[in-house]
Amino acid sequence: MAFPTHTLLERFLRYVRIDTKADEKSSAYPSSPGQLVLSAMLRDELLAIGIADAIQNEHGLVFATVPGNVPGAPTIAFNAHVDTNPENSGKDVNPQVIHDYKGGDITLPKDTTKVIRVTENPELNGLIGRTIITTDGTTLLGADDKAGLSVIMEAARIMMDNPSIPRGPVRIVFTCDEEIGFGVKHLEPAQIGAVVAYTLDGAASGEIEDETFSADGATVTITGVNIHPSIGKGRMVNAIRLAAMFIDRLPQRTLSPETTDGRQGFIHPLTIEGGVGEVKINFILRDFDTAQLAVEADLLREIARQVEREYPAARVKVETRKQYRNMRDGVAKLPEAITHAATATRRAGMEPKHKIIRGGTDGSQLTEKGLPTPNLSTGEHNPHSPLEWTCLEEMEAAVRVVLELCQVWAGR
Repeated sequence: MAFPTHTLLERFLRYVRIDTKADEKSSAYPSSPGQLVLSAMLRDELLAIGIADAIQNEHGLVFATVPGNVPGAPTIAFNAHVDTNPENSGKDVNPQVIHDYKGGDITLPKDTTKVIRVTENPELNGLIGRTIITTDGTTLLGADDKAGLSVIMEAARIMMDNPSIPRGPVRIVFTCDEEIGFGVKHLEPAQIGAVVAYTLDGAASGEIEDETFSADGATVTITGVNIHPSIGKGRMVNAIRLAAMFIDRLPQRTLSPETTDGRQGFIHPLTIEGGVGEVKINFILRDFDTAQLAVEADLLREIARQVEREYPAARVKVETRKQYRNMRDGVAKLPEAITHAATATRRAGMEPKHKIIRGGTDGSQLTEKGLPTPNLSTGEHNPHSPLEWTCLEEMEAAVRVVLELCQVWAGR
């Protein structure tokens, strides 16, 4: 039976207009006030559709339970995050809705230098006649992960409006600061109380992802010798120049996002700040094979040693920190997490596509903590970019998958 998703588009447009950009420099949790605003809105909407136990806790996390109606059916959970990526503005998002997309490139109205090109987005060829949502070119859209929020909220509304849909208890969890690695900082599986969870934080339609990168962060601190440039000869050691040298000695044709795909990992310089006396370069290290993260860190340390040998007055320190780990092994402990998702996807009218994620989700860390949490499609395209877009019909397909998944886990 098909259920109307008539509030889905309006819901998505409402959520993306709230600025929830994460702030990696903040010491607060969540890192930006807009996340609390959206979380409170979601809690209130859950209460309004009749979910009596919906709460927003002291960390801004939202929890709610759609009551089950199949005795003995296991509790499952769905998760999405409220924050958006810190690398592009999420303020004053002005979404553009293109009904009955005719095909071809999409020029964004407020910055016509920004064009969503079919050559770079060939999936658009399969979406002619559908509803496409973009930005105006000045901000990101926030479909990552407000598409996921919208899908879960719409599925919850439909289940509350249709008590005949068979299901066990369905837990809903909305997190903060996922984009800066802290989505589950204040979340433990016991708070969710489910046998399995699914993040709704993926691309296109019909995709099921049970592998992510393993991830570490690294900070390279280069300490030079600062002195007035008028007397700098033979005495100054400019940390800015050494930072440029350090980055130039990274592999040029491998180990970067620009030169890798599939299962290939990378070392990615993310930010650089400082002056003549000291420069800090922040990196992210990524690989599907966790052991390779140590190899990547060793490469940074070897470059550091080279710089110090050539400039003995300088000091180059490399510090690494764990971020998240590949969910593969944890998800494999519960094969039904994937087989049930595949069954639900077929019942929703699509052929399941098993994918890997060249990134991470809250599910990476939840899985590591003991709760298998694969990722499902929500129609995200070009995330973290002003060229971000989504498709309403792909979000509708994700709602169908969620509803079917609840029924499959309930044995129906």
